Amino acid sequence: MSFLRFIVFLFLSISLLVSCGDEADTSASKTKEETPKKTPIKFGYNLDNYKVTYDTVAHGESFGEILDRHHIWYPKILEISKKVKNIFDVRRLRAGKPYVVLSKKDSTEKAQVFIYQNDLINYTVVDFKDSIIKAQRGKKKVTTVIKKGKGIITSSLSEALDKQGVNPVLANDLSEIYAWTIDFFRLQKNDKFKVIYEQKFIDDTIPAGIGSIKAAYFEHVGKPFYAFNYVADTVLQLEEYYDEEAHHLRRAFLKAPLKFSRISSRYNLKRKIAHYGRVKAHKGTDFAAPVGSPIMSTANGRVIESRYKGANGNYVKIRHNSTYSTQYLHMKKRKVKVGDYVKQGQVIGTVGMTGSTSGPHVCYRFWKNGVQVDPLKQKLPAAEPMKKSIIPHYLEHIQSIKEELDAIGFEN
Repeated sequence: MSFLRFIVFLFLSISLLVSCGDEADTSASKTKEETPKKTPIKFGYNLDNYKVTYDTVAHGESFGEILDRHHIWYPKILEISKKVKNIFDVRRLRAGKPYVVLSKKDSTEKAQVFIYQNDLINYTVVDFKDSIIKAQRGKKKVTTVIKKGKGIITSSLSEALDKQGVNPVLANDLSEIYAWTIDFFRLQKNDKFKVIYEQKFIDDTIPAGIGSIKAAYFEHVGKPFYAFNYVADTVLQLEEYYDEEAHHLRRAFLKAPLKFSRISSRYNLKRKIAHYGRVKAHKGTDFAAPVGSPIMSTANGRVIESRYKGANGNYVKIRHNSTYSTQYLHMKKRKVKVGDYVKQGQVIGTVGMTGSTSGPHVCYRFWKNGVQVDPLKQKLPAAEPMKKSIIPHYLEHIQSIKEELDAIGFEN
């Protein structure tokens, strides 16, 4: 009898284990089946619903050729082009730009949507899958991360940034911030810099450019220069840069009409001019740069001359106020005309070799009270100062940022 009971007990135990195992497997299977599949949504479309083609615009390739290859015929292409021209000019496709075509999954594989990526962030969608043809612009999701950089200059600012693994684009941004206080054509070996800036990413991994610089420190010839980003004008909401004592870094005039160049000849009243074979005063400052380099107005003002004349070649002259005027000689092209109002930093022409010149450069001339003077020796006026009422808030705002900036060491 006891042996019979043992057999019954063993049978029930095995049955229970099998039952529990089946239940556990079913539960696991059920859980696995209920895990939702991530839908691949991109550009506002479920890509599972389409045949997706990724490609880039080939040299000389047109919008029509791309759609024709995806089974859209030319009468329809012409209709699409006309309907979307206010949003997307199909004639302006650029070679090398990526695009995506969403096509039907059936045997026709007929295109339904064309997506043109204007840049890393911005894209344009042309949707013609229904009777209503439409186009709209979109932006990819961008995240911003605060990053820090530093460097010691041995040859150039760009090289110093590159050595530290920092985006060299920052060189351009820093040169703009310090354009009124540091002569970037005369940086010295062992000049130093530190910077806190925004780095943009697409999908948290793909670098998408530099945002604003939050704070910077530049040590030039042993002298420190701080710069802090701050919106002092709450009406215009313009970001400006001020130093640690709330002084505006911007001046009424830029130090040079080119972003990156070198001074090939200075203002010199006793210089011997090769073209004339005798001593003739050189009342300008020559900035050498490749042909086609953009020339900027060094201050706001009104164009009073824009023409070609003898040794000057193509030139532009701007009156900034009753005291100051500037002139830009030997241009390849002039991009402004008499009467135009130009802003500081606006491109007014390009570097050339017109008139009497032995190489590509811009001769920058500077008038003060009607007399040509050396711009590099002028104590140029500052921009409008920060209102005294907001200085306490500014100093409080930058305190922690300055501490963070100061804590960045130059040691490797």
